[in-house]
Amino acid sequence: MAKFKIGLQLYSVREDMQKDFEGTLKKVKEMGYDVVEFAGYYGHDAEEIKALLKKYDLECVSVHQKYEAFLEDEEAMVEFQRKLGIKYSIIPWMAREKQADTEAFPKTIEEIKAVAKALSKIGVKMGYHNHEFEFETYNGEFLLDLFHKEFSDDEMFAQVDTCWCKYAGYDPAEYIKRYKGNMPVLHLKDFTADKTVKAAMYALIDESGKETKKPTRDENGFKFKPLGEGKQDFPSIIKSAEEVGVEYLIVEQDGHPDYEPLESVRRSREYLRTLGL
Repeated sequence: MAKFKIGLQLYSVREDMQKDFEGTLKKVKEMGYDVVEFAGYYGHDAEEIKALLKKYDLECVSVHQKYEAFLEDEEAMVEFQRKLGIKYSIIPWMAREKQADTEAFPKTIEEIKAVAKALSKIGVKMGYHNHEFEFETYNGEFLLDLFHKEFSDDEMFAQVDTCWCKYAGYDPAEYIKRYKGNMPVLHLKDFTADKTVKAAMYALIDESGKETKKPTRDENGFKFKPLGEGKQDFPSIIKSAEEVGVEYLIVEQDGHPDYEPLESVRRSREYLRTLGL
């Protein structure tokens, strides 16, 4: 098995980070995470963060950062990421109204390409993190694939969120093979749901042929879970991750219906140990 580095998306413990920034980083390291991925900095500057990461022997390989922030102040945003010393800057969300089947899409791609170029000058590569709606189709292709077709591999990589892929009705172990050689960072996320079929992602038709409201996640019985406690087949996912060249496996859990956030991510790290990671 490839020697992956195991990381945590700190959004998973955002309330703890807000209350006790340093203490939470210390606990994350003690659980056995060697890598972190930021999604917000809780009022701390890059130098302070880097010093704390060094203190606790943690590596910040990537951050989630909306590309729009670079459009507002490119110089400041690029400089922050340079000082932090990251490898990857990942778009965590792109609104549905900017996707490939909209009029806004060409301008959106133009703007993102400009940000990618600015980041490349400091050795940082952009990535894109999906949600479930990018598995809707346009002209027979997933919106997610259409997005990536607009970029060269040097400009953009795919950070597939395995939860949203599975929830959309697709096998993440198979889907990630589409991005072999261009997926250094993969998100591991587990969940349960009563319905995970593709129909959940598209308009439903009633008996009269009229479009009805799409079901919400709550209506589908969706709940986030620690790794190994939900629907995912992580041995298969990790096997595919090795095949496509993933270097960093990042644990993420957006919500915590069963345990406190730190306990959830501890359980996820313990589960990965049972898989030899």
